[in-house]
Amino acid sequence: MRGRLAPTLILVLGALYCVGPVLWVVFAATKGPDELFSTFSFWPTFEGGFTYNLTHLLSFRDGVFGRWALNSLFYAGLGAALSVAVSTIAGYALAKYRFPGREAIFLVILAGVLVPQITLAVPQYLLISELGLVDSYWAVLLPSIISPYGIYLSRIYASAVVHDDMLEAGRVDGAGEYRLAWRIGLPPMVPGMVTLFLLQFIAIWNNFLLPYIMIADDRRFPLTVGLFSMLNQGASQPALYSLVIMGVFLSILPLIALFLFLQRYWRLDLVSGSMKG
Repeated sequence: MRGRLAPTLILVLGALYCVGPVLWVVFAATKGPDELFSTFSFWPTFEGGFTYNLTHLLSFRDGVFGRWALNSLFYAGLGAALSVAVSTIAGYALAKYRFPGREAIFLVILAGVLVPQITLAVPQYLLISELGLVDSYWAVLLPSIISPYGIYLSRIYASAVVHDDMLEAGRVDGAGEYRLAWRIGLPPMVPGMVTLFLLQFIAIWNNFLLPYIMIADDRRFPLTVGLFSMLNQGASQPALYSLVIMGVFLSILPLIALFLFLQRYWRLDLVSGSMKG
């Protein structure tokens, strides 16, 4: 019993460490500007606190928060969908076809997984600048389409669920490669594709650095950059701090809803299997 108590306590402390900031945001979102830093308590204050923050946030600068939310949804939704399409096709090809340079390409992709994204920010900016796409929606979407981690996971998953004997049987029946991929290869990969979409959606939704350096027009800001700009204004307008916290609280809700909606498709064994592979 004593041997199990210590690991349990460590896990509980780790859970509190992760959940604690989220709980603070939830309760702080119900506090008005006056009580946020003076009489803060973990008892929610809906009247004059939550409603005040929500109303003033939605009306801030003629509803710019709503535009930021739509921008984040556009960046994350379309970027994740395109990334899943590219990752699935690339992973399937790397897993099921033999061609010169296949392993070298895969090693380059693995290297891309190991490179921190912050080191790619300046090269990406220079490339996007050469294309003349800086300060446009494409400046955020294009770098999000290629995901080395997504391609890596897709190859591992395709190797596990798409069996070579089924493909060979289809070839014997006269099916072409495109039909094989569409009819036999892709259907078993749907759970993995949903998992990739979820991971990529969260990564793009929470991304701050890329849109921060690519976008100058605040009408194209996602929530991360938009709320950061509000936070900077809080030094001269302290009332904005409570609005920023409310914005952070609202930005969490779509991610929770997405998890709940996709949980029956979410394959944790995809991630755990890729780690073992």
